[in-house]
Amino acid sequence: MTTQEHDRVLILDFGSQFTQLIARRIREESVYSEIHPPTRSLDWIREWNPAAVILSGGPNSVYDDGVPKVDPELLALGFPILGICYGMQLIAQIEGAEVSHGHREYGRAELTVLGSEGLFVGFDPGSETTVWCSHGDHVDDPPEGYERVASTETLPTAAFRAADGRKIWGVQFHPEVAHTTRGDDIISNFLFQVADVSPTWTPGAFVEEAIEKIRKQIGDATAVCGLSGGVDSSVAAMLVHRAIGDRLTCIFVDHGLLRKDERQQVETMFRSHYDMNLVVEDAADLFLGDLEGVKDPEAKRKAIGKRFIEVFDATARREGTGASFLVQGTLYPDVIESVSAGGPSVTIKSHHNVGGLPEDVPFELVEPLRELFKDEVRAVGRELGLPTQFVGRHPFPGPGLAIRVIGDITRERLDTLREADAIYLEEIRDADLYDSIWQAFAVLLPVQSVGVMGDARTYENVLALRAVTSRDGMTADWFPFPHEVLGRISTRIINEVKGVNRVTYDVSSKPPATIEWE
Repeated sequence: MTTQEHDRVLILDFGSQFTQLIARRIREESVYSEIHPPTRSLDWIREWNPAAVILSGGPNSVYDDGVPKVDPELLALGFPILGICYGMQLIAQIEGAEVSHGHREYGRAELTVLGSEGLFVGFDPGSETTVWCSHGDHVDDPPEGYERVASTETLPTAAFRAADGRKIWGVQFHPEVAHTTRGDDIISNFLFQVADVSPTWTPGAFVEEAIEKIRKQIGDATAVCGLSGGVDSSVAAMLVHRAIGDRLTCIFVDHGLLRKDERQQVETMFRSHYDMNLVVEDAADLFLGDLEGVKDPEAKRKAIGKRFIEVFDATARREGTGASFLVQGTLYPDVIESVSAGGPSVTIKSHHNVGGLPEDVPFELVEPLRELFKDEVRAVGRELGLPTQFVGRHPFPGPGLAIRVIGDITRERLDTLREADAIYLEEIRDADLYDSIWQAFAVLLPVQSVGVMGDARTYENVLALRAVTSRDGMTADWFPFPHEVLGRISTRIINEVKGVNRVTYDVSSKPPATIEWE
């Protein structure tokens, strides 16, 4: 089955930072979805032939000049449509209702469900459920021909539906975020109760279709893969290897920014267990030279991205592969935080393998995982036969420890962080907490503090610990360690890592913070 043969949901992106979460929630239901800009023409939409259409939220008001909108005829094409937040307001405006302007609401609200049909199948009429709001405008009264189906204390029309038989719904809240208690049920109901789609999008289907796309893109040429040893690049390498075999050369670059013993682990795994061409390139001196005196995180990322391409190119030429394609493990969160997926969403940070790439890249990029979230990649890895303990590894950023040593990067500071991070992860595993945490790592701060060790005054480094729970990396909460575990980690790091005399724990959520410090 090709992608076109799956029931597909089209998401029109009006610039919400949550748009990718809509796609993720749909994928969790084994339904294929794609995100496109709202400028897609009606002819394009007809040809794409979605099983349903979702209009995302966004930061604008429908009354602002030049804001993204849709052709009003979209509502007459017959596709099931769900408008979320700004998307609901667009539907209301197109259908002639007034959109109330300037009433900002952000945070949790209690939604009263008025009926148990469509989006709210399985909800008791009159029952309440917690939802997440983030809007400046809202709709007081539904358009003519629509009916109110849910409300909150401040939103008389928190959800509406077309009452004339068209499958058009709107919600003023965000069912895609984890803070909406029964958001998964609402999205599932839209897919299966309203739109009647078929759940055929599975890891097995993705593998089959990805291999087909890779073969079509690469043809008879050769490719190199920047293998970091992380889940993303490893799964990407496995997919491409399945597609083109020995015409893939994996290049593992030791940039001097790896975790403790990471190079040896990668070499052992891929040379001992998988029949891949693996070249290990020691380029630590080059990378550390580029980063000398560089403190700004964006400058770090771009320097690393530029050097990666140069090293790949030089290594590929030296090894005689003649490669014209570069395989990367780019994921959806990388893309949405680097560039807008179609709407006017805000750039948060560039990633070394997306926004950090130079303009004159000498390879054509192959990014088979670009539309996937982390847990989808793990599911694909399991489908490909990667070991469970490897597939479950916490994410590790492409720039490595460069963005976990805040400020100046030196070999001494990197070694300090490596030792502390290794102790941290070892204690997490010993406490049987590793699989309960989405990502955990240590950060070396550009701060020193006074301490007392052996009755002597010290003035040494401060280390921060970070651990979060998350569903997809787009939002995250800090992990509530048992106090005795945190105490044991702190004691070991201070006693065993030279140059550290104070350990702190980061209790920030995303948003407003990001998971990584840089």
